Order: sequence, then C-alpha cells, then structure tokens
Amino acid sequence: MTYRRSVSRKLARGLALVGLVGTILLLAAVVFFYSLTFDDLTAQDALIKAVREMLEHVALPLVVLMVPVAFVVRRVIRQAFGSLEEAATAIEAARGHERGFRIDTSHLPAEALPFTDAVNDLLGRLDDAAMRQEAFAADVAHELRTPLAVLSLEFDRLDHDDSARLKHDVAAMRRLIDQLMLLAQIDAASAAQFPLESVSLVEIARDVVSLLAPGIIAEGKAITLDAGSGHPVARGRREAIAAALRNLIENAVRVTPTGSTVTIRVGPDPVIAVGDGGEGLSTDRLRELVRRHSRADHASTNGAGLGLAIVDRIMAAHGGELTTDPVARELSLHFPGA
Repeated sequence: MTYRRSVSRKLARGLALVGLVGTILLLAAVVFFYSLTFDDLTAQDALIKAVREMLEHVALPLVVLMVPVAFVVRRVIRQAFGSLEEAATAIEAARGHERGFRIDTSHLPAEALPFTDAVNDLLGRLDDAAMRQEAFAADVAHELRTPLAVLSLEFDRLDHDDSARLKHDVAAMRRLIDQLMLLAQIDAASAAQFPLESVSLVEIARDVVSLLAPGIIAEGKAITLDAGSGHPVARGRREAIAAALRNLIENAVRVTPTGSTVTIRVGPDPVIAVGDGGEGLSTDRLRELVRRHSRADHASTNGAGLGLAIVDRIMAAHGGELTTDPVARELSLHFPGA
C-alpha cells in the first residue's frame, strides 16, 4: 500500500508542534519572570495556585488561539484545493477529446501553477509529436499512391495467370493507404475542433451496400439491408463512417459461408449492425483484434491486419464505439445521439 502525503495531516502536525513549543516557551517565560523555583512550589497551596495560573494564562489562551486557527487554515486549504478538484473534473470530462486540451490555470492558486504549467507543456509536446506522426503517415501514404497506381496499370498489361491476383493485392494496398490518409484527416480535424456535419446512417448504409453487393453476389453470397422505419442521424464525416462500415461488411463476407447472407441493420437508434454467418466474436476477442497488426478470421483481408483497428479508431474519433454481440453474431457501430 502506497503512503499518500496529506497536506491536512502535515498541517495538523505542524500546528500541534507549534502549540507544544509555544506552551513550553511560555511556561519557561513565566517561571523566569516570576523567578519560581522548585522550593517555592513545595507547598501544596502554592503548587495548586501555580498550576491554576499556568492553565489560565498559558494553556487556555493557546487553546483559544490554536483551535480557531486550525479550523480557519483547514478551511482555506480546502478552498484552495477545490480549484484543483475542478481542474481534475475538467480533465476527466475531456476524455475522448484530449487533443488540444489544456488545464485552465486562471482559477488555480499560485503554488499549483508550476505543476499545471509543466503538465500543459507536456500536453503541448505530446500534441506536436502526434501531429508530426500523423503528417508523416499522410505524406508516406500520399507518396505511395502514385507508384501503386502505376503498378496496377502495369499488371493490366501483364499477360500472366497471377496478374489478376497481383492486381487485387495492389488494390488492397491502395485501399489501406486511403484509409490511413482518412484517419490522418480525421485526427487533424479533431485536433482543430472543426464542426461535424449531420449524416444519415441509412443513406451511408445504402451507398456502401450498393457498392459492395455485386462483388458479394459474385462470391455466391447475399447481402440484405434492414433500414427500418426511422432515420437515425450521426454527427461526423460521411466518408469515414462509410469506410468503417465497409470494413465491417468485408470482414463479415469473409467469415460467411457460400450461400449465406450478410445482414446490415440500421436504427432505430444511431446504430449500424453487421451480422455474418460466422461463429460470433466475444468482447475479449474483439478487444484483441482492434489492436493493430492483430489478425484472425474477422480481420480484414485487405487491411493488412488493420481492419478492425481502423474501425475502432474511426468510432473513437466520432465519440462512438465498436461493439460485438456474440449471440446475434453482429458487430455494431454505436454513435452518440445527434
């Protein structure tokens, strides 16, 4: 068990020490002033009188002084630390929006400013490091798009049995790069606190399903969309939400046997659920798969192991959550109410 230092306890010990030292000094002053000796106190009456004088003129004034002082000082300390509790509440409320966050020092005591200024400086350095990393990833992704496009054109001209497979792999790499660039844009927008737009989840689901349906049918599988009667809306970036849904559908298609159906369900709350024909995914297993470079049956075939990690990051940027229902064999995108 770690021992925590308490300002209140240190204050109580300090005041007790001050009272004890003050009492001893006052008693010594009285003895010196009245030139008292042990011989003067041998008589019982003299001893009683001396003790009474000490209590009335030394102990009682000290008690009368120290008690209110201790109460007032304790109250002042609580008020001073109240601003720190408010700062801690503000930090906790910023969960999910840490980028660009700084501790407001306008109401903090001067003694706490060195600590909070150091924390704000650390947050600033972390933001700068994250921005540099995102900018680097975006630059690398942008530079890779052109050679991959050229390589895809070369495969079109290649007369070989493996040309189709190689072209498919290149297309998968281009999709991954596009998703990484999209994540960098989302992080940049989040850091700049750009206002989000209201988007229809039903429309996004219809667009993605219509785009992927031909390829799914060509694999001998089916896909259905249950949009319900509501019109759930989320606040975010349309292309990012579409990319997350596309990843989930592609993962669902991978684990769905031939002749089975992938089901997309939207609403009535701002939720998009993707059901597949697999064995279902437990919460613990989903937590493992959202870690980057983890692969399993539900990992994207064209995401280099980043499929669910990208989905989870997109949902976090929108203040939402990626969840699983093993019984219903569904992965769901839960958005906060618009």
